[in-house]
Amino acid sequence: MAPEEIATEVRAPTGPSILIVDDDRALRERLARAFHDRGYEAGVASGYEEAVTLAKQESPEMAVVDLRMPDGTGLELLKALKEIDPATQVVMLTGYGSISTAVQAVRLGAAHYVPKPADADDIIAAFERGQQPAAPPTPGTIDFQPPTLARAEWEHINRVLGDCGGNISEAARRLGIHRRSLQRKLQKHPPPR
Repeated sequence: MAPEEIATEVRAPTGPSILIVDDDRALRERLARAFHDRGYEAGVASGYEEAVTLAKQESPEMAVVDLRMPDGTGLELLKALKEIDPATQVVMLTGYGSISTAVQAVRLGAAHYVPKPADADDIIAAFERGQQPAAPPTPGTIDFQPPTLARAEWEHINRVLGDCGGNISEAARRLGIHRRSLQRKLQKHPPPR
């Protein structure tokens, strides 16, 4: 065979379709490559509107949805995806873990909830956990540990700071504390969970 006749083999996805929705381009592209390498048919969207448009064209079997997006929340997108196709399995992905949001996501039909940073294996494991029937908890076996008050405060401060685009003065105003106090809190390392 002549060298020009040798074709490289391109592996076509044979697994389920998955839609990755995150406004962080690097993260969604990295996850799409990782899922494609595992045999999934991976699609990407940067926000709510784009994800709904893609889901209406061809509903994905699975979706990984960031909780915070510039044009809608992940919870709103979860509802929309379930309205388009109730069989779509959804895992919520967020950098701001909170108990109430996790409970709300599961009530709306999410298979599971995964904190960032997460890789494809973490997300696949979350889908698998979401498919298992829930076993009734036995006394003393509940493994949930609520975050410490210091950790919850740290996460809240960083969420507000992110909402303000890193503007410390605006974040301090929204939090109702002095700017210098906020700067001191930000210099500390994140408390343990």
